[in-house]
Amino acid sequence: MTPTRSLLHRRLRALAADDDGMSTVEYAVGTVAAAAFAALLYAIVSGGDVLAALTGIVQRALSTTL
Repeated sequence: MTPTRSLLHRRLRALAADDDGMSTVEYAVGTVAAAAFAALLYAIVSGGDVLAALTGIVQRALSTTL
């Protein structure tokens, strides 16, 4: 192996092992995933059937006598 090629291989191995900035990408992906999940959950909960079911549960709970 030539000295230049050996240097290139060492540099590429060092770059592959270096994970600086990785946490920023992980936070960004986590934030996008959380926002997408929140939007999906909001769409489901604000739908007519779910809203009616939740309203019924709350009304039954409030009208219960002991």
